[in-house]
Amino acid sequence: MGSGTDEHDDVAAPIGTLIAALGANLLTGGGQGVMRAVSRAFTSYRGERGVCIGILPCAGIDDRRTAKPGYPNEFVELSIRTHLPYSGPRGTDDLSRNHINVLSSDAVVALPGGAGTASEVALTRRYAVPVIGCSTTHDLRDVERFLRSALNLR
Repeated sequence: MGSGTDEHDDVAAPIGTLIAALGANLLTGGGQGVMRAVSRAFTSYRGERGVCIGILPCAGIDDRRTAKPGYPNEFVELSIRTHLPYSGPRGTDDLSRNHINVLSSDAVVALPGGAGTASEVALTRRYAVPVIGCSTTHDLRDVERFLRSALNLR
């Protein structure tokens, strides 16, 4: 989970590579920013890996059949379209795909972001999904230990 506008590639790319190396699937909101950066790193991994999944918002309350512009990014391998238009400051609203993102995740890595990321972190607490915050000062080994534990990997 992270910014939909800024890529924060210095922190997103290592996380994408780590998740791929662990053989896990990557689930994002399927858009730009961190979602694109982590997906690019994940799909660039040359070993065995899972699938890059994007949970897509619709264009708007009056256009639920069309994906929001900019979705999915070009690295998403499996797009899941929703009828849910809200995100950002409305990320905990019942009409936000963030509920699906969090409830479909075994663990969440929260990368730098804004109101939408904060709402996703709030939802991890509501639904008791393991979460770790990650920034450029975070040790990647801590994230790996967290993911191995949360995903029951050796």
